[in-house]
Amino acid sequence: MRVIFAGGGTAGHINPALAIAGYIKDKEPNSELLYIGAQGGMEERLVPQSGINLKTIKISGFKRSFSPQAIKENIITVKRAVTATAEAKKIIREFNPDICIGTGGYVSGPVIRAAVKLKIPAVIHEQNAFPGVTTKMLSKDVQRVMLANPYAKKYLNDNCHFVTTGNPVRGEIITAAKESSRKALGLDDRPVILSFGGSLGARKINEGVAELIARSGKDGKYQIIHAYGQYGKWFPDLLREKGIEPDSCNNLDIREYINNMPVCLAAADLVICRAGAITLSELQVQGKPAILIPSPNVAENHQYHNAMSMAEAKAAFVIEESELTGEKVIELADNILGDENILREYSQNAGKMAIVDANDRIYSVIRTVIKGVAK
Repeated sequence: MRVIFAGGGTAGHINPALAIAGYIKDKEPNSELLYIGAQGGMEERLVPQSGINLKTIKISGFKRSFSPQAIKENIITVKRAVTATAEAKKIIREFNPDICIGTGGYVSGPVIRAAVKLKIPAVIHEQNAFPGVTTKMLSKDVQRVMLANPYAKKYLNDNCHFVTTGNPVRGEIITAAKESSRKALGLDDRPVILSFGGSLGARKINEGVAELIARSGKDGKYQIIHAYGQYGKWFPDLLREKGIEPDSCNNLDIREYINNMPVCLAAADLVICRAGAITLSELQVQGKPAILIPSPNVAENHQYHNAMSMAEAKAAFVIEESELTGEKVIELADNILGDENILREYSQNAGKMAIVDANDRIYSVIRTVIKGVAK
């Protein structure tokens, strides 16, 4: 099988493509894979690390502003969109793929558009509950739109060929067990809270959980694992200002980055985090109740829609960033962890949303499309 992947801009678009690519390689070791990314994008670092060949095209996203500088950059973006499609066509013709797979981000637009024009089978994988601009634009032209979340269907044209596949989730997340994970982390029977805001960190989340962590450092009620991120190195000092020494509290694990997420997630009774698509899929697989704080600084406010899909299923609670306070986090965490019925209900509902065979479903769609059964 010869496959071209296109996606970029954020790890949320790149990692699903790499997960799908890895699964294809497991199933068909002789497959030839190529990734088309944006010149200067994060994919220039992540894709080569995975062992997949990478070619880049010059493409940029639109600025959501009417400032003179933004207008100037948007004019350049329009010009690049034309040349990027031509560049993508050239790469596609040379590689001659059996299928092209877009996973979102502005780079996938010209690649999938070029594939459609060249009559190469094409599919899109949409990670979020609210489809991105690229998915909406191309959804009627591709053979399949693979949805991670069925909630997204209501935003797509009924003529689209969509199928719910879920998001690829790492095997170690699926298999991690609560009891052994707690033992590995040296945790006891007290409730465990896991909180984080991503590898870079999220100031609002750090500030929002600080009161809860400081109180727990004093009363020992909860065991908390918190990652403050690359840009949150000030966080331990904030806790000191609130009267605790984090390194001296044996019920607190305060660190910059969580490099053993499968174990930490499995150990948790409650998770406090953003509402990125892959993160939510991992919560669902583990059946973890959560307090979700969607980032308002993302395209189409998609994290809010992701979070609400879980809230409507009674699998998570949502606090919008504009309403986030330390007092609200404490009150909600106490209410959840203090009621076994809530914990049980929300855990079960999160588990019902999980799709643990996403890789199999995605691979099946790819193979079906290549065989010409679709469209």
